[in-house]
Amino acid sequence: MKTSVIWFRKSLRLHDNPALTAACENENIDSILPLYILDPDTLGENYQKWSPNRLRFLIESLSDLDHQLSSQYGSRLFILQGSPDIIFENIADQLGQTFHSINCEYCSEPWDRKNLSSLQKALEEKNASIRIQSFSAFQTILDVENTVSSSDYRNPKSMKDIDRIFSSHFDKDEHGFYKIEDPIPAPGKIKPLPQIANVQSLSMEELSTQISRGVKTDIMSVKSYFPGGETEALDRLKKKVSGQTDYVNTFRKPKTISTNQTGEPMEPSTTGLSPYLSVGCISVRKLWKECEKCQRQGAHSQPPESLHGQLMFREMFYLLSRSVEHWDEDQSNEMCKAIEWGDFDQKKMEAWEKGQTGFPLIDAMMRQLHTTGWMHHLARHAVSCFLTRGQLWQNWKLGRDVFDRKLLDSDWALNNGNWLWLAGVAPFSMPYFRLYNPCPDGKSSLNVEAETADFIKYWVPELKDFPPKYIYEPHLAPEKIQVDSNCLIGKDYPNPIVDRKQSAKDNLARFKNSLSRLKSA
Repeated sequence: MKTSVIWFRKSLRLHDNPALTAACENENIDSILPLYILDPDTLGENYQKWSPNRLRFLIESLSDLDHQLSSQYGSRLFILQGSPDIIFENIADQLGQTFHSINCEYCSEPWDRKNLSSLQKALEEKNASIRIQSFSAFQTILDVENTVSSSDYRNPKSMKDIDRIFSSHFDKDEHGFYKIEDPIPAPGKIKPLPQIANVQSLSMEELSTQISRGVKTDIMSVKSYFPGGETEALDRLKKKVSGQTDYVNTFRKPKTISTNQTGEPMEPSTTGLSPYLSVGCISVRKLWKECEKCQRQGAHSQPPESLHGQLMFREMFYLLSRSVEHWDEDQSNEMCKAIEWGDFDQKKMEAWEKGQTGFPLIDAMMRQLHTTGWMHHLARHAVSCFLTRGQLWQNWKLGRDVFDRKLLDSDWALNNGNWLWLAGVAPFSMPYFRLYNPCPDGKSSLNVEAETADFIKYWVPELKDFPPKYIYEPHLAPEKIQVDSNCLIGKDYPNPIVDRKQSAKDNLARFKNSLSRLKSA
């Protein structure tokens, strides 16, 4: 009997999973052990590195995977907690010479690559025949490792650059579509579990109880606007993309509404698939091909505004995160201007994170993030600009860390790339002097719904009775309006923590001066 361990990391799905498919088709493999590891280095000793919402999404995704393995294949998902090195050494002890291989998806993060290398060395000391086989798992369309190591690779900084890279790796058909292979279907069958009595897996109930105890919150009681799991991901794909030709072909991301659909405050105007891409409940190749099916039906939007264009930008950040040293730093990072940000201001940071800045749009967006684990891309633009070069002059890494903890779609490559861009410090950033107004009107590029301001009224209920005329700057409302609206500014809702116009003027001057010093250095 030869056993292959399928180590699920960022591909919590059965479809388009080459690591799983390879083990199922390998004639030398007799049994398969599906495994997920709760690594304290990633989650924290008491899971404090992730928000309850993000942890709930993970549990639901694992539960769905376990259910599919059990109901469709008579298998199950083993969930173990601890260091991967120690866990695999224990498995090696249990399996002995029957331990054939570990199949897992390739992850481009620097610590994952390092850990995988050290794990291989440790296992070779146990059993020289054990091999770790890393597969491109379609977290990306491009093979990241092969792409950045190719002789013609240059760090992309624009849609033109990433399109050039795509063209060098994929041919186009007669209709101008890149020839990208179809996703792999889920296996017809999965080989049985090995006999491994001394490896004790956490049950889903034990897992949720343990995590709830660690974060002092009943994880499964957290509001679930985006339920985790492959089943939910494929269902959302069907509802939002597959066969939705008009939606896909007319999609222009800058035109989507940042404050969600009127009357549907929980349903985004975009696909809402980013959380599922982040943990691999759906493959990016699956999404790409479903979009392509719609685009083949007629005229459609083009990159960068189309759904394909947004996925190509995603590829760009993945490539840069692999090829640029210190991608997540503001020093020694070739893609980051070393702007001299202000000292850490706890009062400002807490007000921003908790949605208590006195700027209702910013506060509504941050409260939406806290409650749901998601916000529209334009909302991310608004709150990040506000925190950095716009109003508060705080280092972009502080906001990055909040997003990393709370966003369901948090992704190291993408989160850092987006914050570098939005802080105005990257070569691919918009000009630093183009700021988002935190008190916009209906004509703003933030695409807010200003006529009724339902989004703000929903997320900032203190202002639910305020007339829309004053709701973006309630501190300017006459006292009578405040009284009639049952909300006194400074008492029931905070005054603005900064003067938005003066702070913007001061910060633009600071940014310009920092750039001048960098040029003269």
